[in-house]
Amino acid sequence: MAEREVRYKLGAARTVAAESFGRPGRRTFRLAAEAGRAQSFIWLEKEQLFQLGIYLQQAVQQLGESALNQESAPGEAPWTGDAMEQDFQARQMQLQYDREANCFIVHAFEGDEDDPDSGAQTSVSFWMTMAQSAALASQALSVCASGRPPCFLCGMPIDPDGHRCTRANGHAVFETG
Repeated sequence: MAEREVRYKLGAARTVAAESFGRPGRRTFRLAAEAGRAQSFIWLEKEQLFQLGIYLQQAVQQLGESALNQESAPGEAPWTGDAMEQDFQARQMQLQYDREANCFIVHAFEGDEDDPDSGAQTSVSFWMTMAQSAALASQALSVCASGRPPCFLCGMPIDPDGHRCTRANGHAVFETG
């Protein structure tokens, strides 16, 4: 993905959390970040949140215990401007690691890179320490796993009112419980 201009650089995040709302099968997912007097609510698809959690978990593990114990020094101070809040659906996300700062930087973009109006779209970036990154990875994976259980035959989710498995040609109905 080519370098894109970020509209709101929140700097060092005070808090970052993965959240879901609704009942299994109808849930929505978001990433909530606070930095200074700024809040950003980035709505994601479940798969986006899951991939973010997996990538962060793997990256933190590869960097090892020494990186977790090393001081993190975000390259930008927290937001010092007026209070603001962004609330948008992320179409693209970018994650990078700054070795000198020992931090991850999240970039979230509302529009597609090929969209000619993407300059007018919302885009946010914020820095996370190693501890925040490890906690977010765990939380994101936990939030994603707390939904409907998958069918052991076809892998599709089993709804609370049952599931007609395509691999069983609809002859078997599985229920949660």
